[in-house]
Amino acid sequence: MAENQTDAALEDLPPSSKFIYKTLDDEGPMTLKALTEETLLSSRTVRYGLDQLDDVGLIDSSPALHDGRQTCYRLAGEACGEDESESSVLVSPEWVEERLSEFEQDDPELRLVEADAEYEDGHIPGAVQVDVLADLVDVDGCGIADKHCFENYVGSRGITEESTVVIYSTDENQYAAYLYWLFKYYRHTDVRLLDGGKRRWTELGGPTTTDRPTVTTQEYTAHSADERIRAYRSDIKSALARDVTIVDVRSPAEYRGEQTQPPNKNLPEARTAGHIPGTAHITWSEVIDEHGQFKDETALAQLFRDREVQPDTETIVYCHVGERSSIVWFVLSELLEYDVVSNYDGSWIEWGNLIDAPVETGEE
Repeated sequence: MAENQTDAALEDLPPSSKFIYKTLDDEGPMTLKALTEETLLSSRTVRYGLDQLDDVGLIDSSPALHDGRQTCYRLAGEACGEDESESSVLVSPEWVEERLSEFEQDDPELRLVEADAEYEDGHIPGAVQVDVLADLVDVDGCGIADKHCFENYVGSRGITEESTVVIYSTDENQYAAYLYWLFKYYRHTDVRLLDGGKRRWTELGGPTTTDRPTVTTQEYTAHSADERIRAYRSDIKSALARDVTIVDVRSPAEYRGEQTQPPNKNLPEARTAGHIPGTAHITWSEVIDEHGQFKDETALAQLFRDREVQPDTETIVYCHVGERSSIVWFVLSELLEYDVVSNYDGSWIEWGNLIDAPVETGEE
């Protein structure tokens, strides 16, 4: 489109649409999530602005190169090039394999992290260990590491605030998703998940080792916490009287009140069993396919639509100690780009031990 035609098309659009157009012009192709972070506008405003720009033919869109679940927006006539692929929140086993030699170097720019207690049994070469439940949560899995503790801990793993951090774990990436969420809570810029985790890596014949890499301790300076993505019990109590969707991602037996702790997990029991009243129930494993990888965007979007979990309604997710709910938070916030999603890390181990907290049992 010629410059004078572009100016004419922009003239009658709202300021937010003009701002989004200028951002795409300055920064190049971006996803909705990246645009929201860059412009500091709400995702709803960005969506509206993109619709306005699309209606007058000023932008194009296509699946993002780094992750087909996300959409890449660009000025009409431009291409989503290779540079855009560097902002991925989800990487493939092949992506990691191509960079194994880089991960094995003591270079803080790129760190691979295994986020569980099975590290000694064999890990991807070059990976450092972060045992989330043992080291970065408080007693009984309730509460997370404070800013000072987080800084010291990840710094000792050779990570700086400028590092590209790629995380994986066993158990379909439950602990990896929790650590991803924790990095995002302290506003780390470039953190990613290995899709399918250790399970998919080994299924594809990826190498493992029991050798610990030598890493140089780094100085890590965390940003102030992003409280928008963390829910507290006060938020749950408030949500019960507001238009907020609360999603319970635990097993059906836990949700019905037949179990006070997760099946096949050595986690503490809660005092009572059941679920928070009025919650939607979507078992965390429903977002994962037979290989332990995330289902495609169409299937994920349909899953949450069917359970009446809407993109423009504030959503809080919870499980027993916050690790399974982190997977669903990742899907809603990072893959489907819902407006406002928070993880209640206190989860059932906190709510189920409160004396006066309302609890429901039985089927949905």
